[in-house]
Amino acid sequence: MMKVLVVLMLVCSVYTNEIKTLSDQQPCLQDVHAALREITASLAETRLEVKYLQAENKEQAVELEDQQTEVEKLKKQQQVQQVAFSASLWSRGKNTFGPFTEHTTLIFKSVLTNIGDAYNQNTGIFTAPVKGAYQFQWYIGARGGSVNTAVALVKNSEVTYMAYKEQAAGYVITPQAVSVILKAGDVVFLRLWPGFKVHDNSNHHTSYSGHMLFPM
Repeated sequence: MMKVLVVLMLVCSVYTNEIKTLSDQQPCLQDVHAALREITASLAETRLEVKYLQAENKEQAVELEDQQTEVEKLKKQQQVQQVAFSASLWSRGKNTFGPFTEHTTLIFKSVLTNIGDAYNQNTGIFTAPVKGAYQFQWYIGARGGSVNTAVALVKNSEVTYMAYKEQAAGYVITPQAVSVILKAGDVVFLRLWPGFKVHDNSNHHTSYSGHMLFPM
C-alpha cells in the first residue's frame, strides 16, 4: 500500500510540473505571436514603401528623360541659330568676270567663314536651314575704262536688291545690304547682270556675307 501511494505521489508531482511548465510557456508563445504579427506588419509596410519608391524612381526617370530631350532640342536650336558665312570672289591674284550675254550666278569660292555650312562654295548658293530673318551684304568691285557693274541678290527666283554702279574709268566699289525672311529650304545667291562685269583681287573687294538674325 505504501508503494502505491509513493507512485501516485510521483505521478502527481510530474503532472503538476508539466502543468506548470505549460503555464510558464504560455506567455512566451503569446510574445512570439505578437512579434510575428509585428514583423508581418513591418514587412507589409516595407513592401508598400518599396513600391512607392519604385514608382517615384520611375517618375524621376521619365522626368530626367524629358529634361534630356529638352536639352537636346535646345542644343539643336542653338546650333541652328549659328549660321553665318563670308566669302570673296577671288582668293589671290586678280581677275575680272564678265561681261556676259546672260545672267550669271557669281560663285564666291574663297570662303573665310561658313558656320552652319549653309553656303555652298561650289554653287555660290546659300540655303536657309530654318525659317527666320537673315541679313546679307555684298560689295562689288569693278575697274577699267567705262566701269559698269550690276549684281542683284536673288531669293529663289525673285530679285530683291541690286548693287549698281556706272563710272567712266578707274575703280569702283558698290555696297549693298538687305534683310529678308526665308523659309527652310529657300535659296539666296548673287546674279551678275548681262553686259556688266566684276573685278576682284587679293584685297577681296568683291565679297558676299550673310547670317541669320533670329529664327521664326
